[in-house]
Amino acid sequence: MRRLLKLLFLLIWLLSACGQQDETGPVDVRWDRESCARCVMSVSDHNYAAQVRGGESGKRTQVYKFDDIGCAVIWLDQQTWKDEPRTEVWVADHRDGHWIDARTANYVTDKVTPMAYGLGAQAEEAADGLDFAAASKRVYEVEEGAHKHRGHEHHMGNMETTEKGK
Repeated sequence: MRRLLKLLFLLIWLLSACGQQDETGPVDVRWDRESCARCVMSVSDHNYAAQVRGGESGKRTQVYKFDDIGCAVIWLDQQTWKDEPRTEVWVADHRDGHWIDARTANYVTDKVTPMAYGLGAQAEEAADGLDFAAASKRVYEVEEGAHKHRGHEHHMGNMETTEKGK
């Protein structure tokens, strides 16, 4: 009986220890039912979605979902934990939607994406493809340009120009 109790205690301890470890990898997306963590648009395009898994040190990781890699890049840059080793970034392959590591992916341009950042990810290198750093730079170039996703600030700028022209 004592041996059985020790074995049961060991099993409970092992199960509780496993429950405290961070999970890794992307999760299933409830397409058209979940919103982008940055722009709150519906995550619906299987070929351009992204996920970030991470969080503050000492806490379990969480998964944040995005409708476009551009939203994920900008949102992640605003997180204090963005450079922690346990932070993962996943992006859907633009051809078939399977999840790949966004930091090792190769990005092709001129794609029609949900938030118009225009980047499609794939695991294989492509002629004129971009690595993650170059793709991130491209995201900010789009964001700083005439990008409609900038919302109120961009809209107000156009209104001011219109008002001055009257």
